[in-house]
Amino acid sequence: MLVVDDNKVIRQLIRVNLELEGFEVVTAADGVECLDLVHRVRPDVITLDVVMPRLDGLQTAGRLRSDPRTGHLPLAIVSSCTPYEVDHGVAAGVDAFLAKPFEPSELVRLVRRLMERGRPPAMECGPGGGRAESTAG
Repeated sequence: MLVVDDNKVIRQLIRVNLELEGFEVVTAADGVECLDLVHRVRPDVITLDVVMPRLDGLQTAGRLRSDPRTGHLPLAIVSSCTPYEVDHGVAAGVDAFLAKPFEPSELVRLVRRLMERGRPPAMECGPGGGRAESTAG
């Protein structure tokens, strides 16, 4: 599991909640660090914040999808999930969205779902349809 967020507190919160559920978690502070780590860590799932320095989450998702070595990895955006983020996330190949603030149990459910099925086929995102799913309610 690779957690990418520029906010240290959020990274720690996500990491601790997932580790309590038995996941092995590595963290990165931005997209550049994520792209550097992904080939060494070989995560089963990646969570991405959107707004980050150097390389944001949407650009990172696009680069991960365009690389044959990482194109299959399940990607979840953990951010405010504005319509812009969702639309551009879907276009970049993001599989799921979780809006901040979130309940730790929502995060765990999302990660488990993505791990169980790997990179899922097209999924719906609320009433507008789309490629990704949302756990935001």
